[in-house]
Amino acid sequence: MISKFKISDGKDFSLKDFDAGYADGFNKSDAKAILDDLIEQTFDLQTELYAANKYALLIIFQAMDAAGKDSAIAHTLSGINPQGCQVYSFKQPSTEDYDHDFLWRHYKALPERGRIGIHNRSHYENVLISKVHPELLLNERLPGIDNVKDADNHFWAKRYESIRSFEDHLTRNGTVIIKFFLNVSKDEQKERFLERIDDPKKNWKFSSSDIEERQRWDDYMHAYEKAIEETATKDCPWYIIPADKKWFTRIAISTVILETLKDLKLKYPTLPKEEKKKLEESKKRLERE
Repeated sequence: MISKFKISDGKDFSLKDFDAGYADGFNKSDAKAILDDLIEQTFDLQTELYAANKYALLIIFQAMDAAGKDSAIAHTLSGINPQGCQVYSFKQPSTEDYDHDFLWRHYKALPERGRIGIHNRSHYENVLISKVHPELLLNERLPGIDNVKDADNHFWAKRYESIRSFEDHLTRNGTVIIKFFLNVSKDEQKERFLERIDDPKKNWKFSSSDIEERQRWDDYMHAYEKAIEETATKDCPWYIIPADKKWFTRIAISTVILETLKDLKLKYPTLPKEEKKKLEESKKRLERE
């Protein structure tokens, strides 16, 4: 499954090659049992990740509106020990954020060793929404960017380079990065928007601005394609996850997370002889009580 979604080299990448409704032969009726098993296995490996205190796992979720990021995070990480996990949802930058470089607030939110960090949206917004709405760059008060026309191809090439360097630095220092793009179709997004409008319990999820952004669908698809093409590497690959069927989306995400943890070949720390001796002494003292 993973090889069908994994992009570790962006050359010739195109979102048109990926089916948003793909389910890899799985049936919805079996989804809960499969997901429960994946979560149980992930829980065991998370404990080893925490105990080993050698790696951190950063999981990035990017998607169009209504692709199911929130529900995917809630379901696939439902069995994770919350003490070893942290979730950040990045919204519009604050004044303080704009007083620093575009990576600053994301660097602050990185997980420490032994923990799993989830970024709901991420530093990629700076080559996605900022690419579709370049006027937002003016808020950054960047040298040489006095109007939107100043953000030329060279500017964007350097920004992709900054992201690659940032992720390469993190990887070399023990942070394993998983980047998910939840690939929802335009038709499915429309149905989910209508559901949010029709269901009073989901009205809060909908904003009229969502419709305005939907009108820029092609622009966003181009921005995503370019971002993935420029930043998919062997050490920091992208995973293009079909998102039209939420139940399969969760299976695919959980599988990637589980296999990534397995690849780390985690082990519980081995105590030195002196510490083992102290354990035996402690055991004897407890048994004598």
